[in-house]
Amino acid sequence: MSTATLVKEMSSALVRIALECEKRHRPGTKLFHEPKWTMYCNGRKCGYAVSRGGACTESDWRVLNTVSRVTAGAGVIPPVKSIDDVAGGGFGGGTELGELLYMRGRFERVVGSRDSEAFYMMNPDKNGGPELSIFLLRI
Repeated sequence: MSTATLVKEMSSALVRIALECEKRHRPGTKLFHEPKWTMYCNGRKCGYAVSRGGACTESDWRVLNTVSRVTAGAGVIPPVKSIDDVAGGGFGGGTELGELLYMRGRFERVVGSRDSEAFYMMNPDKNGGPELSIFLLRI
């Protein structure tokens, strides 16, 4: 799902994302360790997701460090080259990644069973319910 599509969905209503995977015959596999997911947004099939697994990359750490001071909100992280220009360089290598849209908030986790979990992004002003819900389902 493109970021533009997700932003459009979020501007019009509450967003519910469901990630479904098939039950495999390997007992004890944790839900987050499933490798392939089918994605639905507000009931419409949007595509697939694949687990990245493993540790954070250098690029992942850069994003996490950039948003570490943000407690809630959304914004755009400029391309890596632009961050280096502002921060005094040192990371570069000439590769420029595109802008990255981020959203950060407080999520409540609800475990339904070993085959289902939900994450609800709670509105910081305590009015209404969650603006974004993410469901992980093993079917």
